Amino acid sequence: MPSALFIVSEEGYWGEECIEPLTTLSEAGVDTTVSTPSGAPPVIDERSIDPEEVGSETADHIRSVHETDERLNDPTPIAAVDADAYDAVVIPGGHGTVWDINHDHHARRALATTVAGPTGKAMVICHAVGILAFTRTEPGEWLAAGRNVTGFPNEWEDGIVDDHDRLPDGRKIPYWVEDEVTAVGGNWNAQLDADTSVAVDGDLISARGPESSAAAAQTLLAELGIEIESDS
Repeated sequence: MPSALFIVSEEGYWGEECIEPLTTLSEAGVDTTVSTPSGAPPVIDERSIDPEEVGSETADHIRSVHETDERLNDPTPIAAVDADAYDAVVIPGGHGTVWDINHDHHARRALATTVAGPTGKAMVICHAVGILAFTRTEPGEWLAAGRNVTGFPNEWEDGIVDDHDRLPDGRKIPYWVEDEVTAVGGNWNAQLDADTSVAVDGDLISARGPESSAAAAQTLLAELGIEIESDS
C-alpha cells in the first residue's frame, strides 16, 4: 500500500488544501500519516471554514473532518518522522505555514529528501510553496532554482493584507511567497487566467491555492501510479 506524510501547520492551515488531498488519497487506498512541528493538533484558519468565504457545504465538510479525523487530532511530531519511509510528502498551505512549516528544518529536510530520492513525490500547496525558498538540496543549491512552480501569487496576497502587510486577524506576514520563490530562481507561473493551477517538475508538484486542491490530489495519485476509478 502506498503511503503519504502530511505536514500540517499549527499556525493556521487552509481547510480545503489539507482535507481535500487527505480524503482523496485515503479513498484511493493511500496510507496517510499527519505530522505537525510539535506534535500538537494542527490549527485551522477560521476563514477557511467560514460559510461566507467558502460556502456552507464546504465549510461544514471541512469542519467535520478537522474535528473528527483521528490523524489530525493525534499527529506525530515532524522530528519523529522518517520521510524516506513514505512514497509522498504533502504540505498543505494556509497563511500559518509562513510562520512554522516553511522555516522548520525537519519539514525542509523531509521535502528535500523526498524530491532527491529515487521514487518519492512531494506536493506543496499555496503558501506552503514558500518552503521552496528556504530549502536547499544536498549540494547546497536552492531546491526551487530552475524549477517550474506555482503557488499563492502576489496579486492575491495584495487583496488580503493591508498597507502594512497585516492579515485580517492583525498578524503581519513576514514575506510574500511569490517574491521569495522567484528570488531563489524558481520559474514562477501561477496561471492567473486559469481556474486551477498545478505544476509538475520532476518529483515536485506545486498547486496555486484552494481551488486547485482537488486537481493537485489527482495529479499526485497519477504521479504515484495509482489508477483513478472513473464514475462512468
